[in-house]
Order: sequence, then structure tokens, then C-alpha cells
Amino acid sequence: MGEITLTIDDIKVTVPEGTTILDAARGVDIYIPTLCFHPSLPTSKGLEPGEFIYRGDDKISSSSQEQYQGCQLCIVEVEGQDEYQTACNTLVAGGMTVRTDTPALQQQRRKNLFPYLEHHPHACLTCAQKEGCSRTQCSANVPEDERCCPLLGNCELERLVDYVGLPEGLPKYVPRGIPVLDQEPLFNRDYNLCIGCTRCVRACQELRGIKAIGFAYQNSEIVVGSTEGPLLADSACKYCTACVEVCPTGALTDKAEVTAANKEEILVPCAAACPANVDVPRYVRLVADGKHAEAEAVIREKVPFPAVLGRICFRPCEEACRRAEVNEPMAICSLKRFAADQRTDLWRNSLGIAPATGRRVAVVGSGPAGLTAAYYLRALGHAVTVFEAESEPGGMLRWGVPAHRLPQEVLQQEIDDLLSMGVELKANSAIGRDLSLKELQQEYDAVFLAVGTQLARRIPVEGTDLKSVLWGMDFLRDVRQGKDVAVEDRVAVIGGGGVAMDVAMTALRLGAKEVQVASLECREEMPAMEWEIEEAVEEGVILNPSWGPQRVVSDNGRVTGVDLVSCISVFDEEGRFNPSFDESQTTFLEADMVILAVGQAADLSLLENSAVQSDGGLIKADQETLSTAEEGIFAGGEAVSGPSSVVEATCMGRLAAISIDQYLGGDGNMELALAPAEEFDPFMGREEGFAQRARVPMPSLPPEERQRSFDEIHLGYDEQMAQQEAGRCLRCDYRLHILAPVLPPEKWLEFTSEVVETVPELAGVYQLLDEEKNVLAIKGVMNMRQALEEELETNDQVRLFVFEEDEMYTKRESELLQQYLQQFGELPGGGMDELDDLF
Repeated sequence: MGEITLTIDDIKVTVPEGTTILDAARGVDIYIPTLCFHPSLPTSKGLEPGEFIYRGDDKISSSSQEQYQGCQLCIVEVEGQDEYQTACNTLVAGGMTVRTDTPALQQQRRKNLFPYLEHHPHACLTCAQKEGCSRTQCSANVPEDERCCPLLGNCELERLVDYVGLPEGLPKYVPRGIPVLDQEPLFNRDYNLCIGCTRCVRACQELRGIKAIGFAYQNSEIVVGSTEGPLLADSACKYCTACVEVCPTGALTDKAEVTAANKEEILVPCAAACPANVDVPRYVRLVADGKHAEAEAVIREKVPFPAVLGRICFRPCEEACRRAEVNEPMAICSLKRFAADQRTDLWRNSLGIAPATGRRVAVVGSGPAGLTAAYYLRALGHAVTVFEAESEPGGMLRWGVPAHRLPQEVLQQEIDDLLSMGVELKANSAIGRDLSLKELQQEYDAVFLAVGTQLARRIPVEGTDLKSVLWGMDFLRDVRQGKDVAVEDRVAVIGGGGVAMDVAMTALRLGAKEVQVASLECREEMPAMEWEIEEAVEEGVILNPSWGPQRVVSDNGRVTGVDLVSCISVFDEEGRFNPSFDESQTTFLEADMVILAVGQAADLSLLENSAVQSDGGLIKADQETLSTAEEGIFAGGEAVSGPSSVVEATCMGRLAAISIDQYLGGDGNMELALAPAEEFDPFMGREEGFAQRARVPMPSLPPEERQRSFDEIHLGYDEQMAQQEAGRCLRCDYRLHILAPVLPPEKWLEFTSEVVETVPELAGVYQLLDEEKNVLAIKGVMNMRQALEEELETNDQVRLFVFEEDEMYTKRESELLQQYLQQFGELPGGGMDELDDLF
């Protein structure tokens, strides 16, 4: 492809053939105003209306089939052409001379803007007090339905009007009273604010290929709505919200408050909720595309145990999933398990072990935190030795999670994957018993303590010394180790967490005829995951919420039951665990055996004669680095945090690896690229009934069959099920790929002494920005030049600034700060201390 040279506003520009005037101008930072144009969308010119559209229950038939000709705001003068040309779709030609901002063009653009503002609220656009306005109180007494929308101060149309200017003769806005459509998921539609630019139509029809949104003509005005029925779901909407992203007004708005600061967290909450920062949308998409090896590799970039987590993760991603607002959340955890269970080698072949660093690291404990740290430290080239007190590695994954939830072979496969990287394992090696911590320090360059909370926490309840009274973690460990554990016919389990549910279901499998669980918490607040509770109830476990143990009752040394007292609250007003009881409300729970599952504790005997400190039964470690008071010793996992989840322990292992690598002289870079990058395709395609697609149920053993063995309850998706479930994803992350529209230029000035000398010595307000145009400060002062000269001497972050004269500078400063706070959710520089002064 050849190149073409043309002149735009006296500037010589050379661009490839096929370039539009608009793109050529923007390539040399010449701004041409646009409204219908968007950098992520195809051109609007030639877009055809539908026969009809729906706005709620109103079906509107199109009065014309005329093609849309665009907003005509990007018009330019081309030498030799009698008529204005639209820059967005006029291709450059050799020797072409273009003018973009003549007085005649400015006047014509204001005329072309007229139809877009005629039926849109515009009173606020002319108001001198608009910046920082909350729209709740109006000094000009403009009726609320004539005011601009909440986007005021952060509105693309507003910025455009400020640049182009208001058309002459613009009539007073007359409210049309179109009902706001706010009963559907994720976003609202307020067509009172629609200007008919057709961006949303092109985003839905051409960018995404869904065709849930269209437009029609009504008395020569463009009206936009759903294509097949009153609801977007009737029109096969996939709720990707691309339409919201490209809307230049408040016609389409997210139900959630999305700001520049929280955009990714709000729009892709599954990834934001994952403690391990796994790229959830990416691996779900890869499963949908049948790329299972790539999906597994994506997961393993952040966690070394995808098959384990696919079975026992507490699924915060699913609680956050936006698909739940449409009908049911995605089965993200089940898809993780499916990808991991394929046992492919792509990730392994992509994982290059860095050259040996000559550094040696000891990891004490082979639970999720310890093994994760070992995985990443080994990948970075360090020699890693894992010390495990038990005969086999895995920590609580092996000894504390029943086989019906996590089969031994699944755990062992993923541990073997790690050991195959060259990690050394020393089993039956208890630090403090077989080797002292001091000896470890002498032999290794760094030590990571990840001993977990493998002890059952004891509580002072009368009767717990009886023969048929057991403690939850001890009970589960004995069963996992294959010991001959006998249970009685009637078992009472005390506790409401996941361990209590595991104990109850294990007791059933060992032959108990009746298992009852008593918990301090009410049913809705039991700490066990909802699905854990439901599975236990399905198997016949009886729940007794809001009851605490008073004493274990016996007859001649034989347990007969538990006296329970009503628990009216578990935590005090400050959120601390401090149960309150109603002693007048008691009951007796008949039982032949009692198992207390009321928490876990860490064995910290290994800390004797070391400088490592503990507090409340937990190791004290810096939250950001996991370093302890002893040089070269780090600590993490549940021995630091207290009982948590496997994925959270995994995250602490990763953090420990980062800190240890930096301590040993590395950069702490743990970013692995195990899956090849895919070329992004924004097309999604239309699928009838997409919104109604139900979550694919996980195949499981029937409850009556579960109780007879420790076979895994959940059998896993087959390929068809996995792809069907993955296909339900809204692909929320696609919205992040939509480019930001090019806004009119700001009036930023370079922050140099030469420019500051031109600032008047008058009262006013100035804004300071860094090189990325982040606002660092907004200040009102008596003498702007003097204040800016002082900033030059003391502030080395500032690269740009802007100022405006205003004798009422404190009032103006407050307005600008409120505007910034409304837009970004924080004050410039991230500070919030000035809020009291501001209000």
C-alpha cells in the first residue's frame, strides 16, 4: 500500500492510502469534532432503519427507510470542492488541501448540532454554575425534568457543545415524559436523553452482531429501541453493555456507579473478586471455544492447583458474577475444574524454569501456601526444599478435606506436577522436633513458614473429656489417614462452618444413622458455604441454628446428648466474636457422640528460641511483605491469617514468593505467560433466548448413593456441558476493549517557569497534572502566579497545569473539587482528608 501526502491546516501529512481525513488529522493532533463517529465502531453513514422498534410496550413503525447520513459535525473544507466533506468517511487524496476550523465551518457545525439538542435537555449547558453542580439544587430554578442528566461534568455531549458552541435559536426544551426503562438487568434506558446518534445501534448490530437494538424514524426524528419486543431479552440481548460504553449522553447508563477509578472492578467483577487475580473471563471464553489446554494454562498462570480449587474454592467470583443479574451466575468453579481435569501439557511446556540463582529457600509446611510459594520460587530459579511433618505432602488439603470433596489422586497429581519442577520434598521432617528453625536459617538463604492451622481449637465446655467426644480436625485427620474411626448411631456436630459440614457428612459415611448440627449462627449467617449446607441437608443432616453448647451430658460415662442454649448474637457491636445467649431458652439434643468443629489453631512450637513473634496464636508478619521480626524468615497462610480459604492461602504463598525473591536480589516478577495470546475479536453473534439460558447443573451422585462411600460427590462436566455453560458468559471484559472517544482538546499548559511567568498575578484557581494528565491538585489562591512559582520549586511531579481567573476563588475551588469527586469518587491525588473542608 502506497502513501499519500496532503495538507491539513497548513501541516504536511503523510498517511497510507485508504486513510480517512479524520484519521489523518488525528494522527497529527488536529481535532475535528464528531458525534456519531466512534473509534471502535463502523461508520454511521448508510445505516438502515428497521421496520419498527420497541420502546417499552410502544411499538414504533418507521415512517421512512432513508439511510442515516451521520451527524455532519466532522465536516471540513477541501480545496476544489464546492460542498463540505465529512472527514469520517472521506478518503485522503494526493495533494489534497484541507481546512478543519474556519469560521464558516464553525457556524455550520453549530447548525448541524441543532437537531441533536432540540429534543435533549440543555438548560445546564448554558449555566455558569454547571461545573460541580449536583443537579439536586438549582440556583436558576430550572425544573428538574429540564435539567441535564447525572453525567453533567462528565458528559461527552457537554464537552462537544463547549467546543462547538450552542446553535442559535435553540428553543426551550420541552420534556417528553418518555418512561425510563429500568426494570431490566445491568443498565437503564432513558430515551428522554437519546440524541439519535446511532452509536448504540452500530455497537449492537455491527460490532457485536447481536442486533437487539435498532432505530426507526418518527416524524423525521431518529428513535432507538429494542428490535423484537418490549424487553431487551425478547430481542436476544446479551447484556454485554457495549451500547452503554459508546453512548455519549445519559440515555444508557449502568445501574452500578462506574467511575474511571473503579471501572474494571465494577464491569468485570468475577476477576476483581478472585483473590488470586485469575483472568476468569479469558479461561471461560477459551473453554467455550474448545481450547481446554489454553484455559488450563491461563489458570495456572496465577495458581498451581486448578483441579483442587475447581473442587473446593469458595467461589467469590460466582457471587460477583453479573450473569446472576440476568438469571443465574456462571458455574465458574466447575469450568475451572473441567479445564484442569483435561490434564494437558501446554502450561508445562510453556513454563520455563529460570537459570539457577544459587539461592536456597526452605519452605516449612506443604499446604496450599507452602506449595504455592515453592512453585513460584522454583520457577524463578531458586533451589526449594519443602519440609513436611507428616508422611505425605498436602497439609490440610490432604488431611482436612474429605475424599468425597477432594479425591487423593487429584491432589497428588497436582503435587507431583510441582515436584517434577525440581522442588525437593522432605517428609516426616518436623521443624522444632527433627530440625530447629535456627539450623534452617544457617543452611538456607530464606525460610518461609507455612505451617497452617492443623490443630482443632478447643473450647471450655463441660463434658468434652468424655470418650465419645471428639474434635473436628482430629476426626477428619484420623479418617483421612485410614485409622479405624467408629461413630455412634446419633452424632451431634457443634459448629456452623465448612469443617462442621465435612464432619457431619463424614459421620454419615462412617455409618451414623442420624447427624444433627448445632451452630451459634442463624441459618442465613452460618459461615459454611451455601452449597456445603445444602449438600449436607440433602444427605439428611439436620440443622439446629442459633444454638450454642452448654454442656455434654452423660450417663455413667456414656454420652447421652448436649444441653444447648439459645444464641441471640454471635458478634458484638464492634464486630468482635463475642456470643450472647438467652439463658432462659434451652433445649436438649439427644446424641451418642459429640464432635466439636469450632475452629482451628496453629502449632507454633517451632518458634521457640527464635525472634519470630506471635500474637493470639498466630505468627506476626508484615501484611505487605510477609516478613517476620527475624531476618530472612517469612510467614504466611493460615498460621498468619487464621482459618481462611484455600485460594486465600494460595495468594499468600504467591506473595511470599515475590517478597522472598526480592529479598534474595530478584525483581519479584511472578507474571507467567503460559497460554499464547489470542487475537481479540469483538463479535459475539446473535443467539435467540440467550438471557433465558439456565446454568448447566453439575452431574452429581444422588444423596442416597453418596452416604455409602467416600466417592466424589460431583462428577464434573463433560465437554458438551462445559462449552454450553461457558457459552452463557456475558463477556463483560469485552467492554474494556472499546476505545475511548476522542474528546475536544483541553487547555492544558506546560508547567515551566516560562509559561508560569505569563500567568496574571490575580486571584483564581489552578489545576496541576502529572505527565499522564492525572489531576494532582486543585487550588484557589489570591495570587496565581506567586502560588505557581512556589509549586515549581516544591512539586516535581507536575508536568501540566491550567488556570482561570476568579475573584470568588474559594467558591470556584469548591465547585471544581466537587466535580472531580463526583467523577472519580476521590479527591485529586487520592486524598479524602479535605472532605470535611469541602462540605
